[in-house]
Amino acid sequence: MTKWLLMLVFLAGCSGVSVPPEYVYEEIPTRVFKLASWQKITDPDGVYKIYIEGDGHAFNARGRAMADPTPKGTFMRELAFGDGSPNVVYLARPCQYVQSPVCSKRHWTSARFAPEIINAEYEAVKRIAGDKPVILIGFSGGAQVAGLIAATKPGLNVKKIITVAGNLDHLAWTEYHRLPPLNESMNLESYRRRFAAIPQIHYVGTKDTVMPPALVREFVGSGGLVVEVAGAGHNSGWDEIFPLIWGEK
Repeated sequence: MTKWLLMLVFLAGCSGVSVPPEYVYEEIPTRVFKLASWQKITDPDGVYKIYIEGDGHAFNARGRAMADPTPKGTFMRELAFGDGSPNVVYLARPCQYVQSPVCSKRHWTSARFAPEIINAEYEAVKRIAGDKPVILIGFSGGAQVAGLIAATKPGLNVKKIITVAGNLDHLAWTEYHRLPPLNESMNLESYRRRFAAIPQIHYVGTKDTVMPPALVREFVGSGGLVVEVAGAGHNSGWDEIFPLIWGEK
């Protein structure tokens, strides 16, 4: 069985998500990690929409770090695979789906936004899109990743950033939940001015207790950049915004 078929079976078995036939599975090599991706590229010179996964299944119900952070939830894959735009990529985080030799639990806990993580995500996006315009869509911790690669890496042509339930300031987030700080991680707060110069929109759920809307508003400020989705929790209730994100060009 080919690598592509193996990954297709794995994805379907772990989540019930059907991969559209036009998507190709590709492992993207970077200096430190291999990143899993599913790609549909039909207009190489057009805009690339990169959907960046959240933190995945990083902890169990008891708060202990998992051995494998591959996501169990389907939200981001459903959103990406439903997008009819010409160029769409679902991009996993390091150590999700494919374990590189260097992977350790720190890479999805305290160091989930460490420089080597952000560098790998940047290298993957750059390898996929080159200098073509990109729209970065980040879910949960994927929003922090999107923001950091856009604000700290000059080699990307970022047209817009879209976040859903986005963790934009993880220090404020850990303080809010009384969790240990992510001391090995970069924080978008340190690059707030650069980030503010990028066109962006942020969707927040009124019932999201994991990433409360107030934290996003505190980071972004006023100006209509934050859109509340009534009844949405962290992992559900977002269906009404799917067409809005799919319509971004």
